[in-house]
Amino acid sequence: MKLSGNMTQYEDFKYVIQDVGNLYLGAGFSYEELLVHEMVPFKLRVIISQYVLKEAAPETTLESQFYYMEENTFLYEVFGQLKTRVKVQIQVEKKGVFGKEKLQYKEKIFTLQELAQMNLAKKKKAGMLVREIIFSKLGIMSFSI
Repeated sequence: MKLSGNMTQYEDFKYVIQDVGNLYLGAGFSYEELLVHEMVPFKLRVIISQYVLKEAAPETTLESQFYYMEENTFLYEVFGQLKTRVKVQIQVEKKGVFGKEKLQYKEKIFTLQELAQMNLAKKKKAGMLVREIIFSKLGIMSFSI
């Protein structure tokens, strides 16, 4: 958490991590923050500015964008070309030692198609929280601008 003047900025779920095959972005980023973040690859910044921002507002967070993602939209096709996957947390019931049930969060990785096929009511019922967006580096590399 950063304190600047009277404003508090939460930096949770705002990270960029890369490995050999993937790029991991925290779902707390907005598109305008991604455009100025130094660790975001240049080609992804170009894709966001030239394709994504034509359909989405700059202040839209990745979390809300992917939570409300629908099939057969322009952004669905763009992120599909990037071989995007989404890490979410879902509430599940787990039985305790004495048979008492309690809700816990379980992490699961969905493909873009699986996530878009879930309707909003099912996402809300499951208590879904979008935590991380995973881009394939091969998908970014093969995306033609």
